[in-house]
Amino acid sequence: MNAMSMQMLHEMTAALENAMSDDAVRAIVLTGSGRAFCAGADLKEVAGSNHEPGQPDLLDLVDHTFGLMRDGPKPVIAAVNGLAMAGGLEMVMACDLVFAAESAKLGDAHSNFGVFPGAGGAAILPRRIGLNRAKYLLFSGENVSAQDMMDWGLVNKVVPDAELHDAVQAFTDKLADKSPAVLRRMKAVANRSLNVDEAAALSEEMLNLRAHMRSWDMREGLAAFNEKRKPQFRGY
Repeated sequence: MNAMSMQMLHEMTAALENAMSDDAVRAIVLTGSGRAFCAGADLKEVAGSNHEPGQPDLLDLVDHTFGLMRDGPKPVIAAVNGLAMAGGLEMVMACDLVFAAESAKLGDAHSNFGVFPGAGGAAILPRRIGLNRAKYLLFSGENVSAQDMMDWGLVNKVVPDAELHDAVQAFTDKLADKSPAVLRRMKAVANRSLNVDEAAALSEEMLNLRAHMRSWDMREGLAAFNEKRKPQFRGY
């Protein structure tokens, strides 16, 4: 995954939609190849874009693809193997969890090219790392280390470069043993909690718990606990 082009976003959308609808898939991992996780939008394509009226442009595709990542029912994990800049950083923020290689660098480079962010650079980054740190990245266009981003709260775990794949695989193996139904509900409630007050968030959590208590997965989990065996979750 390098620069985001229309073709890449179409392919990502198709892959995400397939994975989200496949019951055998318990988690989705995004990573790059070579030196970059994602270097942002293909600025040559942006500069030369000339779409017919009514046809989706690059921004439409970014909005749709990132929305699938944020709001889809399954955990989405970023395995940041290298540079994540501008739209690449926004892609990282659209994921639920972030693992990064020690050598990875992350930053918002929009200001370096007079481009305004449109997928969370200015709107979401302050919620992730704090207002002043976000402004520093937005205004300066500089990159910071994966370790700094972990200290600031955006990255969950930093590992040696050679161990990134194994670390992510080990974590996704853990997720495969969890109830897809409970992970789906947890993701939805946690996401929405950022946009409502505490009382509303607690109310929604209780409503989801009451619904979940009628699920196969909760009954199976409690039965497995009592019978001292591994639960066999079905996702409903």
